[in-house]
Amino acid sequence: MAEIHPTAVVDPAAELASDVRVEAFAVVGAGVELGQGVVVGPHAVLSGRTRVGSGTRISSHACLGCAPQHREHVGETTRLEIGCENEIREHVTISLGTVGGGGCTFIGDHNLFMNASHVGHDCRIGSNCEIASFSGLAGHVVVEDFAVLGAYTGIHQHCRVGENVMAASGAKLSLDAPPFTLVAGDRARLVGLNDIGLRRRGVSGDRQLALKRAFRTIFRSGLRLEEATRQLTPDCAGHPEIEHLLGFLQKSERGFCR
Repeated sequence: MAEIHPTAVVDPAAELASDVRVEAFAVVGAGVELGQGVVVGPHAVLSGRTRVGSGTRISSHACLGCAPQHREHVGETTRLEIGCENEIREHVTISLGTVGGGGCTFIGDHNLFMNASHVGHDCRIGSNCEIASFSGLAGHVVVEDFAVLGAYTGIHQHCRVGENVMAASGAKLSLDAPPFTLVAGDRARLVGLNDIGLRRRGVSGDRQLALKRAFRTIFRSGLRLEEATRQLTPDCAGHPEIEHLLGFLQKSERGFCR
């Protein structure tokens, strides 16, 4: 049976797995679903159609499933989906989706959201990401797997942050951040490849060298993206990182950091 502190408020319409723990003064609203082993810390508030996957830990004063900060949202039923084994620290806020944005804010697995970070409506966050303290993601932002956002990072709505990106503390992104890169500054610019992140993931030396050559061709040769793509296409076989990088850039609608 779920362990619920006497001062917590849990709506009868909420669905809690048998080993969920809800601590003092927390609020769990109707429509919330909590998976196995979820811990809800003191004074946390979970509302709306919010589903939290197994093993996720929610610290004190976090607010999940709050109404979108969007003038056109007038109470429509939308969702927040949070995966498994996430760490959501103090004062983190994650909004529901909006009807116009697809109706769902999505969080993957094994992410760390440090204190006071904010994820806006309709964002899609992958897995194994780290969102550091006081970072703010506006609506419709996409963050791919293994990205790291330093403290006070700010991301403009509809921007994308590619796989394995490292954004330096205080970075302000108004354009897409290409996968496997380091970005820094206001407005953010490319610094280089995220070599440390690639090594930590176990990407082989040969694949790292191929990615470095691709980086120089795309960003440092002066070639247009179409020309660089034609030049790199023969090198893509056996190098999924290069294929992903090119595909990401080709789909960019806002443009990308250089």
